[in-house]
Amino acid sequence: MSQSPPPIRFHALIPGQRPPARADRSGLGTLPIRAWRYCEAVTTAAGLGWHIFPPAAFRLLFDGQRIWWQCDDVAEDWMPLDDAAQFPGFAQTFDAAAPEEMRGFSPPFLTALPEPGVVQIWTGLLARSAPGWSLLLRRPPNLPPVPGIEIYEGLVETDAWFGPLFTNIRITRTDEPITLRPEWPLLLAQPVPRPAYAEAWLNGAEMVEGLSAMGADEWSGYDAAVVAPARAVHRPGNYAVAARKRRKGEEATGCPFHRAQSLTSAPAP
Repeated sequence: MSQSPPPIRFHALIPGQRPPARADRSGLGTLPIRAWRYCEAVTTAAGLGWHIFPPAAFRLLFDGQRIWWQCDDVAEDWMPLDDAAQFPGFAQTFDAAAPEEMRGFSPPFLTALPEPGVVQIWTGLLARSAPGWSLLLRRPPNLPPVPGIEIYEGLVETDAWFGPLFTNIRITRTDEPITLRPEWPLLLAQPVPRPAYAEAWLNGAEMVEGLSAMGADEWSGYDAAVVAPARAVHRPGNYAVAARKRRKGEEATGCPFHRAQSLTSAPAP
């Protein structure tokens, strides 16, 4: 029996780095217990994707003009990041394994971008997704942010582009080190079907104004979501129960990934 290909395949290139992990619906234990038990919207968002971790513990320092960096894998003190820096020892490892014509082209670990305090960080990963699917690289939702940085989100069409997974960050405080550790996720890699960001789809949204625009279907939906539960005996998490039952029923009819994949072959609405 043939095995279906994985929806996403990560390639971890830096030896010993922590591999991506399925995002945790509890927000790595940081969500309030009521949210974990009853708020399906919050837990689903927290678990939608894979956590991406820094390949090693390192620190960044922005003095207002220059960026400096320091890594646990290097015995040196603060080093200036005026252009780009390789992960310690990785260039040699890359050249030893790469075809001859590709030697010397290992991805930089850190790159200082022209904007003040902005750094590009390589996660140590490459990725290939199933046809029609992309990866949205973003700050992990519903997790406490890493103090002192802002993460720029990026959407990569990893079914067609097999290159390093980078993220850009902006350092928001000066003269105080920012520490990034492999024990805490830096990014969430979130799967996105290509039709979800097609211009025709996004430009097709509508807005209707006023209660007079609510038809029978809309009032029926509001009744099921709000009014009927309010009249019944109060049980926390009605939405969570309904969503889990619906999801369980959908998964019982076949692989949800391949059902969604079949939708990507249809023309965008």
